[in-house]
Amino acid sequence: MEFGIVELSRLQFAMTAMFHFLFVPLTLGLSIIVAIMETVYVMTRRPIWRQMTKFWATLFGINFVLGVATGITMEFQFGMNWSYYSHYVGDIFGAPLAIEGLMAFFLEATFVGLMFFGWDKLSRVQHLVVTWLVAIGSNLSALWILIANGWMQNPVGAAFNPMSMRMEMTSFYEVLFNHVAQSKFVHTVSAGYVTASVFVLGVSAWYLLKGRHTDLARRSIAVAASFGLASALSVVVLGDESGYSATHSQKMKLAAMEGMWHTEDAPAPFTVFGIPDQGARETHFKVEIPWMMGLIGTRSLTREVPGIDKLEAQAEERIRSGLIAYDALMHVRAERENADPAEIATFEAHSADLGFAFLLLPYVEDPRQATAEQITMAAEDTIPHVWPLFWAFRIMVGLGFLFIGTMVYFFFMASFRGMRFPRPALHLAVWMIPLPWIAAEMGWFVAEFGRQPWTVDGVLPTAMSVSHLSATEVLVTLIGFTLFYSVLFVVEVGLLLKYIRKGPFMDVAETVAWQHRHEQRLSGGRAGPGEIATPAE
Repeated sequence: MEFGIVELSRLQFAMTAMFHFLFVPLTLGLSIIVAIMETVYVMTRRPIWRQMTKFWATLFGINFVLGVATGITMEFQFGMNWSYYSHYVGDIFGAPLAIEGLMAFFLEATFVGLMFFGWDKLSRVQHLVVTWLVAIGSNLSALWILIANGWMQNPVGAAFNPMSMRMEMTSFYEVLFNHVAQSKFVHTVSAGYVTASVFVLGVSAWYLLKGRHTDLARRSIAVAASFGLASALSVVVLGDESGYSATHSQKMKLAAMEGMWHTEDAPAPFTVFGIPDQGARETHFKVEIPWMMGLIGTRSLTREVPGIDKLEAQAEERIRSGLIAYDALMHVRAERENADPAEIATFEAHSADLGFAFLLLPYVEDPRQATAEQITMAAEDTIPHVWPLFWAFRIMVGLGFLFIGTMVYFFFMASFRGMRFPRPALHLAVWMIPLPWIAAEMGWFVAEFGRQPWTVDGVLPTAMSVSHLSATEVLVTLIGFTLFYSVLFVVEVGLLLKYIRKGPFMDVAETVAWQHRHEQRLSGGRAGPGEIATPAE
């Protein structure tokens, strides 16, 4: 198998996945924010909240459409570039994706049209229900996709069938309630809520700086700051849970994120700053917080966090165990119905390490012929490139604390200072708009790059997962996708800027009707049939 095909296939999937994730977090967060705003409108009937709902829903719609378009392309790649992966684990990976399409995508796709075109055809409450169903559908979509991705990080509820040479599901319950998938879901959607909150905050701040739509902008900042503060705090708490999960299921990723080359006495320190050196297997100029890594990784002061050196030695042991499983597997397949029970027992005893034997395939056609040197090289391959993981993780965490500080400030000013925001703070909010996307992309980079060299951790190496294509074929499609996605990105940004500059649509009839009801209340009149009397502003 050519190494270039693997690298090009990885690059293409990384490009399409990270581009698609430019749209996902904003969709997740804006759907909830829009539903919150419409809930306030239904409760108060104030036209400003209807205006806010329609305006932010328009930006949500632009983002939603382009997110769907880029997401479909990603799924096609499983059959195009990763056909052996689809064959090997499709029974497990395909189930959550199918449910996502049948349950979540159909739900949001069905009701999104009613959300945009049903304002004058549905009652207020009916339209509110539709808006919440779109928000729920968007978040359910993320749930099922992250269940599939979480299984790749921690493959539970499945077993290898030596006759079909494929992984088969043994427990849908375990796949569904995989602790890695659940922690990834809540962490990812919380990050999406922060992204949308910062976006709403920044756009609203721009309106205040320009002196336009100030009533809408101040109320939007109040919603964004409140929702964003709760979400930003959740991201930190749930991120800690993800780190704790990695201690059990992805120890090598955790060690690489920390630049922890050597196992240290418990409790291990957390490295705030350092320069990892892969060649020397050392992290230079370290600035550490004592005990912190031990608390994050093990939630104790006595349990050890293994370093890269110890995990590499364990990988070499598992490769040797996997070779026993591979040899027994070849005998079982050759004899099939007449297979020796002893060979079957040997395979079952070592089957958990079969994937480690596959790590030898880039070096030798038959893993059983591997030399001691090749086994050592395959074990070394289980160490991902450390410095990109090390710094991506720290950029993500640093930005996360910046978001918390920003949301605390704007929440305080909105709640206790009469929504009077200094101009420097408004400028900061505008300039911060791109930062949540950077943090989200860094998070996905850590999750996916840190899993290398595995497509399914401990089960299927990446080098074994690709389709039998030529490097030219993959390169041509990579260039095509890059050009196409670049055009979509320009369209997305152009449409968002166009409608932000245009501003919200003023619903004159709704405003006049509300003012009439408001005047009736001020003059002591009673609310009309079907109307809800609300307090004056």
